[in-house]
Amino acid sequence: MVTDVHAHVTADPAAQLARAKQAGVDRTVLLSTRVHPERARTLDEVRSEFARLTAVIGGADAAADEVRAAMDEVLRALDAHPDATLGFASMPSLLRAEPLGEWFEPYLSRPGIVGIGEVTPPPGQAARIEPVLGVSADHGGIPVLVHGFAPNTLDDLRTYAALAARYPSVPLIVGALGGFHALELVELAAERPNLHIDLSSALQVFAVAAAAREVPDQCLFGSNTPYGDVVAARHTVEAAIADPAVRTLVLEDNFQRILRA
Repeated sequence: MVTDVHAHVTADPAAQLARAKQAGVDRTVLLSTRVHPERARTLDEVRSEFARLTAVIGGADAAADEVRAAMDEVLRALDAHPDATLGFASMPSLLRAEPLGEWFEPYLSRPGIVGIGEVTPPPGQAARIEPVLGVSADHGGIPVLVHGFAPNTLDDLRTYAALAARYPSVPLIVGALGGFHALELVELAAERPNLHIDLSSALQVFAVAAAAREVPDQCLFGSNTPYGDVVAARHTVEAAIADPAVRTLVLEDNFQRILRA
């Protein structure tokens, strides 16, 4: 079952999933979002949405009500398309460690919610995700997807790897192939088997090829919709990975194994 592990729910989930079907994707993991660039119709609207995105990935506070509203979009899509979707649960950016379990419980108790993410710590503060890994460990080691692209830094990726070592039961997925630090992420993953790589938003095809060659069991197919296109992402994986057995690992088997763990 081909799975896109990194797709933010769009304003039109039915069209989003139809596009996934064109890419041969059987199941899409939907992440919440407070930014909808796909709605923009003018240059000024695009700039406005990307200004909001810049604030989000820069670590701007997210109020609980905003996150609940964003998660409601995910839940509606899961209810409408149960056979084609799974979901990850998100959280307010500055929620303290103590109420994390209480926050996540209503979401993680739903059968369609199978992980946590996308967790986006401010640049230079990746250590702040540790309480989330504790929640994952308490729930049997469900996957956690973290932001891996700029403005997060190489030191943030190193911190993710160190935290993965501290929580070996938690599949920690670094999003967007680590952005500008893709090759360093591959090296970190080679030393830490529960550190996984989402191949979405790859800047170079050779980085996808390197990841699949060095850590084939830790690479996961993703599109980063709406910032990437699922059909294009599928073509990138197929262009970069010649070995059909490795392609199957990336597109299907690796995430299936994570869910069964």
